[in-house]
Amino acid sequence: MSGFLAGLCVAILPLLAAGFWLGRRTARPQHLGGLGTPVEHATFETLHTAALAAPPLRAGLTEETAGKSARRLRTLLGTDALCLTDQKEVLVWDGVGDHHRTEIMERLAGPLETGRGEAFRLTCEVPDCPVRWAVVAPLTVDDRVHGALVACAPRESAVLVRAAGEVARWVSVQLELADLDQSRTRLIEAEIKALRAQISPHFIFNSLAVIASFVRTDPERARELLLEFADFTRYSFRRHGDFTTLADELHAIDHYLALVRARFGDRLSVTLQIAPEVLPVALPFLCLQPLVENAVKHGLEGKAVVAGKSHISITAQDAGAEALVVIEDDGAGMDPALLGRILAGEVSPSGGIGLSNVDDRLRQVYGDDYGLVIETAVGAGMKITARLPKYQPGVHSASRLTGG
Repeated sequence: MSGFLAGLCVAILPLLAAGFWLGRRTARPQHLGGLGTPVEHATFETLHTAALAAPPLRAGLTEETAGKSARRLRTLLGTDALCLTDQKEVLVWDGVGDHHRTEIMERLAGPLETGRGEAFRLTCEVPDCPVRWAVVAPLTVDDRVHGALVACAPRESAVLVRAAGEVARWVSVQLELADLDQSRTRLIEAEIKALRAQISPHFIFNSLAVIASFVRTDPERARELLLEFADFTRYSFRRHGDFTTLADELHAIDHYLALVRARFGDRLSVTLQIAPEVLPVALPFLCLQPLVENAVKHGLEGKAVVAGKSHISITAQDAGAEALVVIEDDGAGMDPALLGRILAGEVSPSGGIGLSNVDDRLRQVYGDDYGLVIETAVGAGMKITARLPKYQPGVHSASRLTGG
């Protein structure tokens, strides 16, 4: 909340110029009581109006949010008409002269492409139309134009050009905050999914059942497996740090596979090829283990023939500025169309949450270029590739956690 207030204050400061202009237009000589001078009163009204216009914009630029904020934005500028557009159409027109919608959109092609504002005279055959001049101010977030704010007035005005630019800049800040809010929401949802997916209840039940089966026949083996289980759960339920190292993640995977092999015996074989130089690479906590669990589930448990065998390979290679991690199985595979729906969050079949969760978190941390690359087909196994930058600002592991 403090970051939002700071951003709001910084964004509103340029509006003081518009507020003083509004003050000159609305100032009256009557006594204003505790609000002070007419200019102070106008400044207060400007800040108050801006505060009321902000909440809808914090939900993004849509027809609904534009409709809720347009009247207050027009009040800020003191114009006869104001419209907000996206890249394709006028979302809302507030004030007079809405018959200029088509002309406005035709003239927006340049500003929407270049991100530069412009002012132009309106052509109108309506004799008593009060708006003859339009000022276009693009709404830009991260160098991407979302739409435009267009202020219309009876005549050309240099003050209006500057004021419209400042108000558009403020609106752009609100839209940027909306993007940040949405990103934060997606990240929180991904983290919640991660916590829920850390340890499959099915896996816990099967592991404890396997350990119990060795208690009488092979107590030493039961003890070893119990330690593997303790180390794996300790790592999975840890509460410190959002990131870990590739070494620690692979160590936890080793504990997990020890428990799986105890259950399936020689039906499962695993090959690991790990380049030592990538072991210190930091990555989001618990993002590889779900991929290995998915390989086990679809590679071994998903096979139609119970007596069949399955192979899983895990490689981590040094690829210059990145570490390349590949997890591959020769199991049942998956329909690519279904996989696409899983990654899009449209469906969540049993065992599918690991893939969508990991893909979401990698994109949140590293950007959309670093999502999972998955190659699969029904009956053809699955190959999952994850690229991990060796260095990313804000991504580091605070400590190492080794197994017992």
